[in-house]
Amino acid sequence: MTAKTAQGPLHGIRVIDLTQFVLGPYATQTLGDLGADVIKVEEPSGDRQRNQGKAPKSQNMGPLFVALNRNKRSVAIDLKSDEGKKALRALVQTGDVFIHNMRPEAVKRLGFGYDDVVKIKPDIVYVEAVGYGSGGPYNGRQAFDDLIQAASGACDLLPLYDGNKELRPFPSIIADKTCGLFAVIATLAALQHRSRTGEGQFVEVPMLETFTGFIQAEHIWGHTYPDAPGKFGHPTTITSHRKPYKTKDGYLVVLPASREGSVKFLELGGIADAYNSERFLSAGDGKARVNVYYDMMREAAATRTTGEWMDLCAEHHIPAMRANELSTLFDDPHFKAVDFFEERVISSEGRYRTMKPGLKFSKTPCSIRLEPPTVGEHTAEVLKTVG
Repeated sequence: MTAKTAQGPLHGIRVIDLTQFVLGPYATQTLGDLGADVIKVEEPSGDRQRNQGKAPKSQNMGPLFVALNRNKRSVAIDLKSDEGKKALRALVQTGDVFIHNMRPEAVKRLGFGYDDVVKIKPDIVYVEAVGYGSGGPYNGRQAFDDLIQAASGACDLLPLYDGNKELRPFPSIIADKTCGLFAVIATLAALQHRSRTGEGQFVEVPMLETFTGFIQAEHIWGHTYPDAPGKFGHPTTITSHRKPYKTKDGYLVVLPASREGSVKFLELGGIADAYNSERFLSAGDGKARVNVYYDMMREAAATRTTGEWMDLCAEHHIPAMRANELSTLFDDPHFKAVDFFEERVISSEGRYRTMKPGLKFSKTPCSIRLEPPTVGEHTAEVLKTVG
C-alpha cells in the first residue's frame, strides 16, 4: 500500500479543527497522520502561527506552522459573520470531532460552545483544550506554554539538576505538545465510547492538570507519603552527572545495566579492574566514589570514537547511544535508514523538510497525504460538499 492510497486507522473520521498556536495543531496533525480528515477552520488572515519565522516565498508559511499542519485541509471563513457561522454549522453536521483551544467564553460568544454544537450534531465528540480546569480559580485565564510550565513546577526542575537556583522553563514548547497528545488520547477514547454506545460527549483537556501529572510523576518522589516527607526530585534524573560523555569525535550516553557492564566499558576504555583500583578505593565516602566512577567513565569514553563505542557496546550488551548535536541529527544513520527526515514539496514554497509519523500499523499505516495548506486553500472544495 503506497502513501497516497494508505488509509490510516482513523480513515472515515472527520475532525472540525478550530485550533491555533501549538497544542491544538499538534493534536490535530496527529489525528490527521492517523488518517482522519482534518478540516482546519481559519480566519481569513490565517492561523497566527503562520507568520512566525521565515518562509522562502510567502509570509504565511512559517517553519513552525509547516511542522504542525500537514494532513489538513484549510477552510478560511469569518466566524464573526452570519455567512461564516452558517458555513461552520454546515461543516459541523458532517463532523465526528469538534476541537478548539479558545477560551470557553470566546467560543460561546461565537455560538459554538458545546451546548450549541451538540444541537447541530448530537453525537459529536467535542474537545475543549483549556489552560486550567473548570472548577478552579484559574479557569478562564489565558494560557501559554511558559505559563503552564511555571504553574506546574516545571521551572523548578532545572535548578534541582544544575544547582542554579534561578527558575527556568525547559527550552521546548513541551507543555503545549504534551497536552496536545493528551487531547489526542482523549479524542480517541471518546470516539471509542461513541462507537460502542452511539453517544458523543464533551471532553475537557486542561493544560495545567494534564501537564503537571506528566512532568511531576517522578519528581513528587519523597513527598509521595505526606507522613514521611523527603526531598522532591527523582534522584537518577536530577544528578549533575546525567549528561553525555565526550568521545574522540562526538558524544555518547552510556547506561550500564549492571556493575559488570560498567567494568567492561571501563576496561574497553583502558581502565582495568576499576572498582578495585587504588583511585576508587581511596575515595572517602560513597559520594566521593560516585564522583570517581563518573570521572573514569568520562576518561574511558574519550579513548574511542562514537562509532567505535556503538559497535563495542552492542557487542558486549552495554546500553549506549550516540548523543546527536542538532547539527548531526540529519546524518544519524538510523534516521537516514528509515528516511525519518523526509524532503517534500509545498507548491507555494518549494522543498521543505518534515519528520515522518513514528507510529507504525501493519493494516492501516500512517501517511503524509497532504502538505501544510495555504490559507483557505481548500475552502471552495470543502464548502461545496456541504452546500
